[in-house]
Amino acid sequence: MESSKKTATPVEVKRLTIKDYDAMVKVWKSASLPYKPKGRDSPEAVANLMRKFPGLFLGAFAEDKLIGVVIGSYETRMKGWINRLAVNPQYQRQGIAQQLVTKMEEELKEHGAKIFCALIETPNVESVAVFRKLGYAFHNNISYAAKRESQDA
Repeated sequence: MESSKKTATPVEVKRLTIKDYDAMVKVWKSASLPYKPKGRDSPEAVANLMRKFPGLFLGAFAEDKLIGVVIGSYETRMKGWINRLAVNPQYQRQGIAQQLVTKMEEELKEHGAKIFCALIETPNVESVAVFRKLGYAFHNNISYAAKRESQDA
């Protein structure tokens, strides 16, 4: 609802580095995102991906404080993925998630993406609303399957 939108906090969206790791984790935890410190979210895993894809880790900063995060990935079939979108609840409903997604789309276009996708765990109605507002179509005829080597992956 538009009436519940908070006063906009000025933010700067910029690339993250491994120096931002602890602040990223703090944002993920504040937004109740699952966190896998021994797997995909370990400092080593994040640093490795940052080296390979430096433009696909973005953060929203308000007065030098990290308040939002998004990670992208590109699978080389013109498809870019928007992952790990999180905004500190104190700053939600101000359009910060939309800014992060829009900037990530620009970064993914530079890699060749023409299709942009996001997986949203239910019941995350806030994220659904953000992506709907940005023109994403939801497909109820697609099933997601995953096989993990461990619970930390």
